[in-house]
Amino acid sequence: MSRKQKLPPNPARLIEGLRDTGYDFNTALADIVDNSVDAGASKIDIRINMDLDGDILVSVADNGCGMDEQTLLDGMTYGAQGRVDPKRLGKFGLGLKTASTAFCRRLSVITRNSPDNSLIKATWDLDHVVTAAEWELLIDSPEDYEMGMLEEVAAESSGTLVLWNKVDRMMKNYSDPGGKHARKALEKAVAGFREHASMVYQRFLNIDDPRARDIEMSLNGLPVLPWDPFCECEAETELVAEKVLEAELPDGDPVEFCIRAFVLPRREHFSTPESAKDARLTNNMQGIYIYRENRLIHPADWLGMFSKEPHLSLLRIEFSFTHESDEAFQVDIKKSRILLNEELYNWVLNEFLPAPRNAANERYRKGQRKKVVDEAKDAHEGSNRSISEKEQDLRNSEVTVVDPVSGDVEVKNKSGTVRLKLKVGEPSAPGQVCVQPADSIDDGILWTPAILDGHHAVRVNTGHPYYHKVYVPNLASDVTVQGMDSLLWALVEAELGTINDATKTHFEELRFEVSRLLRKLVEDLPEPDLEENEE
Repeated sequence: MSRKQKLPPNPARLIEGLRDTGYDFNTALADIVDNSVDAGASKIDIRINMDLDGDILVSVADNGCGMDEQTLLDGMTYGAQGRVDPKRLGKFGLGLKTASTAFCRRLSVITRNSPDNSLIKATWDLDHVVTAAEWELLIDSPEDYEMGMLEEVAAESSGTLVLWNKVDRMMKNYSDPGGKHARKALEKAVAGFREHASMVYQRFLNIDDPRARDIEMSLNGLPVLPWDPFCECEAETELVAEKVLEAELPDGDPVEFCIRAFVLPRREHFSTPESAKDARLTNNMQGIYIYRENRLIHPADWLGMFSKEPHLSLLRIEFSFTHESDEAFQVDIKKSRILLNEELYNWVLNEFLPAPRNAANERYRKGQRKKVVDEAKDAHEGSNRSISEKEQDLRNSEVTVVDPVSGDVEVKNKSGTVRLKLKVGEPSAPGQVCVQPADSIDDGILWTPAILDGHHAVRVNTGHPYYHKVYVPNLASDVTVQGMDSLLWALVEAELGTINDATKTHFEELRFEVSRLLRKLVEDLPEPDLEENEE
């Protein structure tokens, strides 16, 4: 015989357990700000402060629609039901509570839905729940300082103030909780959230954006300014791909989403140096930016498709959808990630991204090639001094230039005399007589013999992947560059010292084949990052 047994959860253990839902600070605080946006607020004031004892108070005040008592109680109920607008940024009825108690042990909400109504206050105090062993929400009157904080933003209007007290998980424990190290850590956290909020709410804060919601947002008294990851106001930014597609809900119904690919300008092509700095052209900012209802929920990630490499640092992808697609993309409780089904994942990876990746790679490479050429001009000075001092003692042949225009030379060595065609010319820079960097060499080979101002020399192809991935990261190391240059020069001298009519074709094939093998061997080496440090 079957029967039913009610097993209510232990309040203390469950409310403590719900603190560990995986929120980071920025995501958690943004969840609170979402409620203010959903409430139609035109002013949102965020504060993160520390008193002399090191106690932290986090607050979010707004002049939104506010709540009556029943709505407040519903909002403070875990897993509350009854939200009627699916477009809300808040989604599961858990964010206010779980996001807050992930970092504090006392959450208070003070609100009113009309300037004519009195303020009401409700508090979840985890220590009280643990002691009482009951789901007891504290209802009391707001304190004077709490009323003052709300009045600053919502004077003579409806509004809401959310407070985090007993903040115990925001920072590590310091021996001096109110000391300079703790305060410096807090400053870093505030700056981090400012950057996060400027991205997350960019489309709501930008008054020039048709999606803007006429919101003034401030953090510790300073405005939060919108940050556009796609730099659409820059003339050199390219929209290289755009698709509006359909995804399928579990019930089979179709829903639309949009995906766009932007290639940003190189740093030197931004309208101003300040704009280039503000674009944050760093490796970690490349990737797919995911928007739900125009709110950024997941920034700068390739969703496991690629690792972040410098050659893709100019590529940023917009992936936008509405609340209607929540089930199709399996939006999580923190609204911080989505899951793509296998078919859509493969389409993005194999059909949509290849062309934008190529465009971004080409723009990056073009600038990198110029930068490599510029840096290579002086990188081989030590090699030229060192090799030229020993060149006469190490020569295995005598080379006579027959026709400098055609490159016809006569090489005399222990095997006899042979006619060859070599690059014959003058140094590209003073003293550059034994090692000469070249933008390119025929057939894409890495090195070739040359005669420069009568010296036996090696020309090194700065366009070869080996130079890009092996030389470039070490251009500042004179010893490393000299070691590699000496090896290539020795190969040239050995070739000139042993070549004859029977072997000259073999030497050409050897250089071609070695260059081909090196191209393959360095494919998986990391890209050198030549961009200036943003810091």
